[in-house]
Amino acid sequence: MKKIAIIAHDGRKPEMVHFLKENEEVLTKVALIATGTTGTHVAKAGYEVEAKLSGPMGGDAQIAAMAAEKQLCAVIFFRDPLGKHPHEPDVQMLMRICDLYNIPLATNPASAGFMLKGMAAMGEV
Repeated sequence: MKKIAIIAHDGRKPEMVHFLKENEEVLTKVALIATGTTGTHVAKAGYEVEAKLSGPMGGDAQIAAMAAEKQLCAVIFFRDPLGKHPHEPDVQMLMRICDLYNIPLATNPASAGFMLKGMAAMGEV
């Protein structure tokens, strides 16, 4: 089963859960991997998710490693572009790894929706 990583900064976690509900039909065909706190929110909403460490505790790096090892077909990362994040170097590293290994990366609901629709149309999910 293909895997999609989902990550959301604190202020965007409810938006991630809402996005998952809106795209449930497509997302039931993939395994969800999340950073720790995002995973907790997603699990409470009733989704099966494999949670890694919290982002600031190394979860972003764990997901980047999965991307580098081609274990992920996509990453959805709802970032807070206005907030300060102590683990920003890890966030930048994850984005660089996605670019380096050609892993689709969406950073907001609009791009994530287009990405999922495109993947579904191509039979990727």
